[in-house]
Amino acid sequence: MHKYLLFFLCACAALPETKVLENFTLIDGTGKKPVPNAGLVATDGRITFVGSKSGMKVPAGAERIDLTGKYVMPGIINLHGHVGNTLGLVQDPKNFTRDNLGAQLRTYASYGVTGVVSMGSDTEMIYQVRTEQRAGRPSTTRVYTAGRGFTGKAGYPTSAPGMKGVPYEVETVAEVDKAIAELAAKKVDIIKIWVDDHLGKEKKIPMGLCQAIISGAHKHGIKVGAHIFYLQDAEKLVEAGLAGLAHSVRDKPVSDALIASMKKHGAWQQAATLTREISTFIYAKPHPMLTDAFFTKSVDAQVLNTLKSDAYQKRAGSDPDLGLYPGFLETAKKNLKKLADSGVRFGFGTDTGPPARFSGYFEHWEMELMVEAGLTPMQVIQSATRNSAEYLGVLNQLGTLENGKWADLIVLGKNPLENIRNTRTLETVWIAGNKAN
Repeated sequence: MHKYLLFFLCACAALPETKVLENFTLIDGTGKKPVPNAGLVATDGRITFVGSKSGMKVPAGAERIDLTGKYVMPGIINLHGHVGNTLGLVQDPKNFTRDNLGAQLRTYASYGVTGVVSMGSDTEMIYQVRTEQRAGRPSTTRVYTAGRGFTGKAGYPTSAPGMKGVPYEVETVAEVDKAIAELAAKKVDIIKIWVDDHLGKEKKIPMGLCQAIISGAHKHGIKVGAHIFYLQDAEKLVEAGLAGLAHSVRDKPVSDALIASMKKHGAWQQAATLTREISTFIYAKPHPMLTDAFFTKSVDAQVLNTLKSDAYQKRAGSDPDLGLYPGFLETAKKNLKKLADSGVRFGFGTDTGPPARFSGYFEHWEMELMVEAGLTPMQVIQSATRNSAEYLGVLNQLGTLENGKWADLIVLGKNPLENIRNTRTLETVWIAGNKAN
């Protein structure tokens, strides 16, 4: 008797979980025209059918979800974020706890960001969380990591609050090789270098060490993305084999030489991070964002009160370089458009996670700023889905809604191709066929 009961229970446990979404308009991330009256079947979190509902067969026992009037697109993949270190408006590695990391990933997920690359500020815990996610079917934002990034001895950004001791501070090629070996052993998804002097105020890593980092990473088959600001640095790094610019060039227009080099070497504009630029000056006075329900739903009340306070705004307004920042944003926009028009590949990212760069909300704002820069909504959606997955090397699993891939998707109430702000009509988020939590 017990033997048969055990067999029955095991058989039940082995039954596949199948969900059917139907009657929506499909924007699959490939760039193809939207498909009206579409259907999608996901079995154990993977897509087994997607397309016109007329061709769909509904498996027996499947859970059917009617999405009449809705729009479905792939989940957003952020190629430049930072997770775990910020609590409220304070950045410190001590904040990198499982609870804080989990809360931030849930915030990302609640905004439809189903994947995030944490660019160089992580602790050892990130590897454990990544392993757990990849062993099963996550229901919160997938993490990819650069582990610890690189800078020079006492170089930028180690003087920023909470950043001392976070990146490797290298002085010799031997130190570079040792750190690269450590990162390779942990199977990082990308390697990060900070190449900046913060408008001449701080030390910048020497280019020779950058070249050693890039060549060392290539020996292990790992691509390198760099925080850059200056055109000259971007040109030298791309020539050295850099895979991606993790920010826009902001000191001057991108050159024809850089464009040609990026196309020759296959380098990407990994992320334009336009919202990173806007965050440098918007807090100097009251901003409509602070009363936007799409923003305030995920922000702690104390943080919100601080952002609204006269003291915080006065402090933000006292930055001696404040007048320069709007110009950097405009240069970044123009450079993104020029690179895109020239055929340089580009992904999507925001640099969210550090204080006052808000995970989730800023990703939707980034899309809006990219359209303001002259890109079409379809280009922007592809950058945040298909392109980002391709850059990460996971396009066979994620990034588009196609057979065999994970069902990472978002459901919208309005058409984002008509107005990119319609990504904010977010209703539900699915990760590996699970409703995000």
